[in-house]
Amino acid sequence: MAVDKAYKTRRWSIIVVVMVSIVSMAIALILGFLSIRDMKGVVGRQFTEEQLIIAQNVSFFIERQINLLKGEIILLSKNISGTYGDNHEFIRNAAIGLFDSGVSEIDVLNLDEKNVHIYNSHGYRSENQAIAPGWYNGLHPDKRNVSEVMVSMPQIEPSGISVKLAKILDADSRKLLVFTVNVSSFVTPLLKKIHPGETGYVWIIDQNGTLLFHPEPESVGKNIFAEYPNQDIYVPSEKIIFDQRKKMLDGREGTGWYISGRHRGVRGEIKKLIAYCPIVVSGNPPQNWSAAVVTPASEIEKPIHSGYLWHFLLQVVIVVVVLLNAALLVMIEVKRSRVLQEKVVIQKRKLTITEEKYRFLIESAEDFIFAVDSDGVFQSMNSFTAGFFDGQPEDFIGKNISDLFPARIAEKQLRLVRQVYKFEKSFGGELVLKENGREAWISAEFMPVRNEEREVTSVLCIGRDLTEKKKMEAQLINAEKLASVGTLAAGVAHEINNPIGVILGLCDLLLDKAPKNSQLYEDIKTIQRHSLHCKGIIGDLLSFARPGGEEPVYADLNISLKEIIRVVEPALKKQNINLVLDLAHDIPQVRGNSRQLQQVFLNLIKNGAGSMIYGGTLTISTRMENSGQNAVIQFQDNGVGIKEEHMSHIFEPFFTTKPEGEGTGLGLFVSYGIVAGYGGSLTFTSYAENSHGRTGTTFTIKLPLRG
Repeated sequence: MAVDKAYKTRRWSIIVVVMVSIVSMAIALILGFLSIRDMKGVVGRQFTEEQLIIAQNVSFFIERQINLLKGEIILLSKNISGTYGDNHEFIRNAAIGLFDSGVSEIDVLNLDEKNVHIYNSHGYRSENQAIAPGWYNGLHPDKRNVSEVMVSMPQIEPSGISVKLAKILDADSRKLLVFTVNVSSFVTPLLKKIHPGETGYVWIIDQNGTLLFHPEPESVGKNIFAEYPNQDIYVPSEKIIFDQRKKMLDGREGTGWYISGRHRGVRGEIKKLIAYCPIVVSGNPPQNWSAAVVTPASEIEKPIHSGYLWHFLLQVVIVVVVLLNAALLVMIEVKRSRVLQEKVVIQKRKLTITEEKYRFLIESAEDFIFAVDSDGVFQSMNSFTAGFFDGQPEDFIGKNISDLFPARIAEKQLRLVRQVYKFEKSFGGELVLKENGREAWISAEFMPVRNEEREVTSVLCIGRDLTEKKKMEAQLINAEKLASVGTLAAGVAHEINNPIGVILGLCDLLLDKAPKNSQLYEDIKTIQRHSLHCKGIIGDLLSFARPGGEEPVYADLNISLKEIIRVVEPALKKQNINLVLDLAHDIPQVRGNSRQLQQVFLNLIKNGAGSMIYGGTLTISTRMENSGQNAVIQFQDNGVGIKEEHMSHIFEPFFTTKPEGEGTGLGLFVSYGIVAGYGGSLTFTSYAENSHGRTGTTFTIKLPLRG
């Protein structure tokens, strides 16, 4: 009994092993076929995507060649005079280079006289040949724009399929310059070396489905969706499938497959992979061709079949010999695949994080960052640049530089872009931007962006705002000027004060002796008045040279302002000037002598009032700076403003735009020295002319608070 039991156990064990082996083999077979099917689909899709790229390149090159011919016909038409006989040698010489581009004839067509001058590859053929009926294929120059280049529909001729490019020569007559282009000669140099897979090729159809190019010359001129398939008697016509027909005829791109009746001499039912792309030929009349890249699916699937067959046999051997080990290996492989998938997911996540990080850095950068193509069209832009122009990045993508920047700045940038494309290296320059009352100095660097083939595909511009740096440089220059002038002023004042004192003293003595109603008395008073004026100027120079004492002096800003406003307010009302005060409360004391600060305030109020000849509004405001270290005082008027050519000179001594005798040119000069002497700054913005009708000047004083 024990032996039978052991035997039965062994037998059942063998049966289980056999059944497991059979099931495993069946599973392996099913998995093999499923893997082959999935791999076919994946590889087929990848291959058709590659075919689509080839079709897109073919479309690009053909469109470029057509546009080049359009450019040649426009250029040639501009150089042809009204008397065609005089242009014989000129046209024939121009034709020599064009015949290599597929042009078979150059015709000068006069529809009114019903004749044509023809130039072909053999030279000047006919000086006055009659026009054949329908020769110009329905092109009506009297209905077209003079600047357009018309392209005819393809025509089947004994020499092959051709199209005609026509350009009107004279706006007042129906005279055409016509290029006859042999399509085969035109596209063969571009397509003859394209062989996707082992035996794949490219064919081109017009918008009616007529073959314009095919590696088998006898197929050219046939309709790919009608005549051509019916020639294949080995495959029933109902099996000739073109699911892509409507897309191709509608001028769209796509990928897919179809059943054909032959391929390079081999007849039968052949599945082909296809990718197609439209070729925009003309808008007059509107017509699109379609470039198709086809390859037998068997050429792609054969290596898959071979590789997976050996793989499948190896799996069967492993299952039969060592089933358990095979199962273990499968488990290990599954686990390994999962680990790899997890690693891929992790890497994708890291890549996404890195990409988001760099995007965040670019978006957070307070620099002008954007990319343009060779024509200056924006490809990308960061938020800072878009915000400078009061918009979002998507508002400007697709627009040209000239749509955003002033003409002079746009032209300078386009010149730098062209240099980057030409020399394939970086170029830089400084730009001055003015937008919505803001002026910015930008140091811009234009750098090439390359693809994997090291070709320049776009230009990246990174602009750094140098406005504050420029302002600091200007302040340093002014400070150096003022320091030199201050030293000079102190010496000059000392030398002049003594003789002025003598003159004034003698004037007092002479006034006591001269009769008050005499001419002599008036002359002495005039001498005294002008001497006092000179003394006042010297006093201003001395106050500039010594703006503050050795000990720190502090003043209440609002009180100092209110005191000087009480003095000038009546005069402002007489000038019809509305005074607006916006004074912040609780401003601490600032560094500065109250009397000298009031002298600065008075100078700025007088300047503002003087710029508003017919009245206006003068706004005086005080506030704390955001940093909390300075107090800010602003004097804003809506007067005539300061002209741009005067802006760099207004703080220079004795510079004035007022008529002679009405100003000394020392007011702003002295004011600047007083404010600078207390560690503050005096700046301004001004608009003499503005597209929105805004004019006026704003002076801003910053004074350090009491520490």
